[in-house]
Amino acid sequence: MAGQIHRMVEKIVQERSQGDITIAHLTKAKLALRGILFSKYSATSDDDPHVIEKLRQIAAELGVKL
Repeated sequence: MAGQIHRMVEKIVQERSQGDITIAHLTKAKLALRGILFSKYSATSDDDPHVIEKLRQIAAELGVKL
């Protein structure tokens, strides 16, 4: 299913920020430091199983349920 990574990143950012734009930017920066660049993925991007697993681990560490 294309776009799964994009949706996962959006959910992580949304859950962490709760509408606070500063926290949203910080969360995106934290993901970028771990190799997940938000701008690289769109709703039509192909899904990479390694990136999906990495996002699941990051979400668990941040306390976000995917």
